[in-house]
Amino acid sequence: MYAGDFSAALSLINAALKEEPESVDALYLRAVCHRYQKDSGAALADLQDLKRIAPEFGRAYQEEGHLFKALGDAQRAIQAYQRACQFNPALIASWQAQAELLNAAGRVAEAQQATAQANRLQTLPKELIAVTHLLYEGKLLKAEQLCRAYMQKHPRDVEGMRLLAEIGNRFGVLEDADFLLETAIELDPENIQLRLDFIQILRKRQKFEAALEQAKALYEREPENPLFQSHLAIESMQTGDYDRALELFETVLSAVPEDAATLTSRGHALKTLGEQERAVHSYHAAVTAKPDHGDAWYALANLKTYRFGDDELLAMREQEAGSDLGFQDRIYLCFALGKAYEDRKDYENAFRFYERGNDLKRAQTRYKSDQMEEELQAQAAICTRELFEKQSGKGCPAPDPIFILGLPRAGSTLVEQILASHSQVDGTLELPNILALSHRLRGRKRVSDRTHYPRILRDLDAGKLRELGEDYIENTRIHRQGAAFFTDKMPNNFRHIGLIKLILPNAKIIDARRGAMACCFSGFKQLFAEGQEFTYGLDEIGRYYRGYVELMEHWDSVLPGEILRVRHEDVVDDLETQVHRILDFCDLPFEQACIDFHKTQRAVRTASSEQVRQPIYKDGVEQWRHFEPWLDPLKAALGPELAKT
Repeated sequence: MYAGDFSAALSLINAALKEEPESVDALYLRAVCHRYQKDSGAALADLQDLKRIAPEFGRAYQEEGHLFKALGDAQRAIQAYQRACQFNPALIASWQAQAELLNAAGRVAEAQQATAQANRLQTLPKELIAVTHLLYEGKLLKAEQLCRAYMQKHPRDVEGMRLLAEIGNRFGVLEDADFLLETAIELDPENIQLRLDFIQILRKRQKFEAALEQAKALYEREPENPLFQSHLAIESMQTGDYDRALELFETVLSAVPEDAATLTSRGHALKTLGEQERAVHSYHAAVTAKPDHGDAWYALANLKTYRFGDDELLAMREQEAGSDLGFQDRIYLCFALGKAYEDRKDYENAFRFYERGNDLKRAQTRYKSDQMEEELQAQAAICTRELFEKQSGKGCPAPDPIFILGLPRAGSTLVEQILASHSQVDGTLELPNILALSHRLRGRKRVSDRTHYPRILRDLDAGKLRELGEDYIENTRIHRQGAAFFTDKMPNNFRHIGLIKLILPNAKIIDARRGAMACCFSGFKQLFAEGQEFTYGLDEIGRYYRGYVELMEHWDSVLPGEILRVRHEDVVDDLETQVHRILDFCDLPFEQACIDFHKTQRAVRTASSEQVRQPIYKDGVEQWRHFEPWLDPLKAALGPELAKT
């Protein structure tokens, strides 16, 4: 190909594609060959296939940019190059081409920014450019090996530290990432990108106060900078200061009034506070400013109580049908369209868009059902009655936490709202602390020794178990308002009940359970902000639910009486009885406010935020039956017994 013999190159590439039809490298090279042969139709077809298979492959968008530039379509070329740099910021050619086209369009400030990025990349060592390419193409092990080899020779290189921290971030080794970035900032305190990366890691580690301090430091350095204002607003939201967040969003919007991302973030803050009308207005402003801004369209759908008008449905259909729509925007729009058609009782079209959105989302994830089943089975095999007899009573004795767990969309937000309406309970959110601790205990042996955690639980001494429990209590304090007890409703914590009971033996655990078909389909049609990769396929979510039920049966057998099961259908049928059960289990006196939970004013940060601000309703219990003609794969994955529920 590089010798100019494109016909011979195509023969070799086509032979390779017969062996491996979805080879990313082969499809990319074929698109390049077709462009050089001036066969734009064939090149575009290859690029569409490539983006479907590898939706975040930056070189595909760069090649699309080259193609549109050659065709004289400057606007689409700029858009393609921008997406290329979003998915792989080390693509120097994309930054340079952007600068050229932006200058020609009179967009001088943007051109200067693109030029600055290209110039910065050209000053970096070629090894770090290669690391960046590997990192953003998902080849993390190779990226780590190359980066570590470089850092052995250049131990004080801050860009090398930053890249190694990002690799750690993607592997979930957040402690290492934290240390690397903190060290890099000490060496280069003026480096803005280091601080922005550090904020992200601190937030993932639940160090919300530290993340807020970093955001404040950037803001105080340049208070008129909209980027720093936005970061401070987002970190203020994380620490519950919604008034400050909204004030900062308004400041950003006074400078850039049609910034769709800020308008959407403002809508999210207002939604969390229960100000639905103002949230809707902000989301509408976002899609008016940028009609293809899928995040805002989906935010409207995710209110659950919002109904799209005919004109909005048409606008979403037109955007989703467009070939230039961003990949993530397409995912958002598919889920929003599914909701719009479901509200119209057009269940066939609704399912078609839910399925399309899930297929697209699944292409982004690395989730493997077999691997998850191995993880769940390891918990049952290792966390035995003997383990609890040996290690019980050694952790932190604090009774403060009430864990509400299970599967998402199983009614956990309703249980939390009931408890948070009690004067002695603070409602928090889906706290990631236990999941982060499990990652930490797994450490670097996550690939070579998949059962290192939970096996390590056998070896932790009383001092360590107590320390881990105390750390949990201390690190979650920022989310509390002073009540004696607080909720943690991270659903995935069911996988780590053994860990929870060892470090916090007096914590209460509630399993929020919903019928299999209703729960799984509700998860399938929900686009989650992060995590929950098992929901993006009917087979995947069915197998996950089955594994959850089996593991919960194990916990019941080795920890008898320690877990209260609350079935969503029972809460809907007889609220008062279930409220008494929940409060009795938590050793809390009855309060009428728990029955009148919908009157409680508090921030709710989940997909059910608007639903739990209304009295109990039964309409959602059997919604899945409207979609039953398309749910055979789910029934097969669940098995005959579970599929009956």
